[in-house]
Amino acid sequence: MQLGELEAGNEASLSFDENFADSGQVAAEQGEAMALAGSLREQLDDVERALRKLDNGTYGTCEVDGKPIDDARLEAMPATRFCINHA
Repeated sequence: MQLGELEAGNEASLSFDENFADSGQVAAEQGEAMALAGSLREQLDDVERALRKLDNGTYGTCEVDGKPIDDARLEAMPATRFCINHA
């Protein structure tokens, strides 16, 4: 399943087993899929932002104070936007 199929605007494209006896279970699964899509979209946005920062030479700098982000933090969270003090 693609991210776009999970996103909130595409509820009709979600496919669930029609044999579910409980429509509440279907609603719960749809809610879980939409929450997952939201989380994946945020992660993708963070990675794309980090790639743009690589392109413009600002990767690895805190967006609050402009100081370098510690290498260990970048290794643990490559798409982070903030140093540990501003996280």
